[in-house]
Amino acid sequence: MGLFNTLKDRAIADRQRIVLPEGTEPRTLQAANQVIADGVANIILIGNPDEVMKEANDLNLTHIHEATIIDPNNDEFTEKYAQLFYELRKSKGITIEDARKKAKDPLYLGCLLIKSGEADGQVAGAKNTTGNVLRAAFQVIKTQPGISVVSGAFLMLLPAGSPYGTDGILVFADCAVVPNPTAPELAQIAIATAKTARDIANIEPRVAMLSFSTKGSASHENVDKVVEATKLAKEINPQLSIDGELQADAALVPSVGLSKAPGSKIAGHANVLVFPSLDVGNISYKLVQRIGNAQAVGPILQGLARPVNDLSRGCSPEDIYKTIIITCNQANKMKK
Repeated sequence: MGLFNTLKDRAIADRQRIVLPEGTEPRTLQAANQVIADGVANIILIGNPDEVMKEANDLNLTHIHEATIIDPNNDEFTEKYAQLFYELRKSKGITIEDARKKAKDPLYLGCLLIKSGEADGQVAGAKNTTGNVLRAAFQVIKTQPGISVVSGAFLMLLPAGSPYGTDGILVFADCAVVPNPTAPELAQIAIATAKTARDIANIEPRVAMLSFSTKGSASHENVDKVVEATKLAKEINPQLSIDGELQADAALVPSVGLSKAPGSKIAGHANVLVFPSLDVGNISYKLVQRIGNAQAVGPILQGLARPVNDLSRGCSPEDIYKTIIITCNQANKMKK
């Protein structure tokens, strides 16, 4: 059974309530229709109900009427969430009128539904920027205890027969959010990505902290950052299987790992790759995706107190469907 079949079965077995704030967006509606048809999740769509149903009818989607549809311009409905947002942000100087405006913004309203316990996760980004999706999540849901940085991981599903990772699965981070993480931030990213590997990819994480140096082969402040991050991650989570600094070939190829980092339990056997900067992470996942014919699933946002996931604005209905499945699994794990 493939990874997504397993994740889908888990979602069906413990159905979560997922908010789709872009409720009139065609690809989102197509994904929602399939999710409902398959019994994967209970869907909450945010948008004008007449517009949602018109779009659904135009697309011949027969299950959208089973979703909960919330009109963000219904003042009577949104007032409760305006009050909640005001309480969350009044220390930052927000007024109740500001809060009422935010409660009508679908991205914020979706997060407020999660904060109030009326939904379990949110998926957006088909027509909104990552910055807007994250801003709402930061202000309403915030980060997990002990975590101050949100990052984005990708599941890299390699072609059949690939010798790398675990059963052809690698997890890459950060590929989506933090341009130049500090050593403490990089340590948090490593810990969060290991959790994603275990909870979502269903693999036992072996984390490689990547650099252009392996075990002191080069000297530079960028190398020092990775060394320090590795040390901090071990201090925070002594049970974590992690090593660094490692070059990519030393992390992935057993013979190279043995040569460059003898005695390392991670070198040559890594299945989680943590990159020193967003430049490296983003470029690397796209190269592996395009040149290596890997399937890249993500970004899976890590570190938030409740799951909110971002989409590429070029996403397909299938991408949205899979992201909803991942969000369901994240919500399930967080509850447990």
